[in-house]
Amino acid sequence: MKQETKAVLLGAVAVLSWSTVSTAFKITLRYLSHFEMLVVAACTSLLIYAIVMTLQGKWGKLRELPASEWRYFACLGLLNPVAYYLVLFAAYDLLPAQVAQPVNYLWPIVLLVLLAVFGGQKIPHKKYIGMVVSLLGVTLISVGGSKAGMGSLSLSGLALAALSAVLWAGYWMVKNKHHESTDATVGLFLNFLFGSIYLVIGACVVGINLPLEGVLSGMYVGAFEMGIPFLCFGMAINITKNPSLINQMCYLSPFLGLIFIALILGETVVITTFFGLALIVAGIAYNEYFAVRKK
Repeated sequence: MKQETKAVLLGAVAVLSWSTVSTAFKITLRYLSHFEMLVVAACTSLLIYAIVMTLQGKWGKLRELPASEWRYFACLGLLNPVAYYLVLFAAYDLLPAQVAQPVNYLWPIVLLVLLAVFGGQKIPHKKYIGMVVSLLGVTLISVGGSKAGMGSLSLSGLALAALSAVLWAGYWMVKNKHHESTDATVGLFLNFLFGSIYLVIGACVVGINLPLEGVLSGMYVGAFEMGIPFLCFGMAINITKNPSLINQMCYLSPFLGLIFIALILGETVVITTFFGLALIVAGIAYNEYFAVRKK
């Protein structure tokens, strides 16, 4: 198989996986609290990364890491998976999936703002156009959803979905600033190692109840939101000669997600959700490919 074909297939696996998880979140929340779901999902992801570490023979790389790297990942694990997914799952618990998903997808726009505020990176004037377009999309989804038979949308849920975008953007800002030389798989393993430790300690303190249906659903979330797609996407980027194509494939994910939300959850996807999501993606794509002329 040609490398480019393999890269596209790996990218497609990642995109398809991420497309299903909004539906999986809502199904799992029927059986588990958002904290219980995260405990199961994070431990499942840790197991997946441990298996990959074994298959790739990378356990020895842990001994090579300096103490500063261990401290770094110990802190990063609090941000992702703990803080980010706790907030995201709580948002899904309060909102229809078709609303929570697009609002969370706003994180690239949030990252621009964070880099400007905390990183001293000036936002090019043309990128304000993309930011406004995406924010109009969020507004359309929020206002349109309330007037299209979804009832009064939870303001707390909307705030949590927006906060999840801030946390995810903050996570990537911290990672990019660190300029880590740690192997990607090792980094993901350590992220979820520390995150799982914190979550298990929390579970021992507060207590959890895990019915079989909830455990199986939570394992799916861990595998196809936090584990397999990140590995596939990373491998696709590493072997392709056209990383822009792999990145552009990700824009399909939220639209495919609406199909699963409608078919499996039975939510009636209102027209304002579709057009609002289209505006969000258009604003992000504009900023990525058109706002700044690439040399």
